[in-house]
Amino acid sequence: ELKFKWLPMLLDAYAIVDDGIAVAVSAEEEKRNIKLACKKSCDNCCRTHKDIPVYPLELVGIYWFSTEKIVRPVRETLKRQLSNHVKGDPCPFLINSSCSIHLIRPIACRQFNVFTRECEDGEDPFYTRRDDVLTPIRDYTDQAFYTMLPFYGVTDEADKIHAVENNLIHSQVRILQLCKWKELAGIMTAFDS
Repeated sequence: ELKFKWLPMLLDAYAIVDDGIAVAVSAEEEKRNIKLACKKSCDNCCRTHKDIPVYPLELVGIYWFSTEKIVRPVRETLKRQLSNHVKGDPCPFLINSSCSIHLIRPIACRQFNVFTRECEDGEDPFYTRRDDVLTPIRDYTDQAFYTMLPFYGVTDEADKIHAVENNLIHSQVRILQLCKWKELAGIMTAFDS
């Protein structure tokens, strides 16, 4: 974390989001007497969602993790998928029904949780059964974005509060599936040389 000033910021934001998810899931399970359907190797949302939002700081984390932390044989598969990824494909980080960047996956991926039953093949439960999709606790999400703001040059306390209250960080969002992943594959290849 000391090598990269942005990394503690990102990891702290993810920890806040993860805490919020744990609280929200527990509350929903208790209140509605239901269970979370999402589990390891469940990849429906990775295949069906075509507009996953990702923020520049998250992209920096994804580039770093992919370049410096992912090892063979997953690394070779990931480079190939990144090089060949086109609009409409599943998430390029999905390998054998698992997220190759799970530890540093975006906030949107962390927060998308489904209750009661597994998704049907190709189903987007946000539209087919919205009541089964977790609604994140906004205070946690806002705090996570607040934590990320210095990366964007927003360091003044009043400016950070204004940015969060007015959702200004969302002007920075990109769509994960539309990013130029061939560039990342090239960076990974250069790193390997």
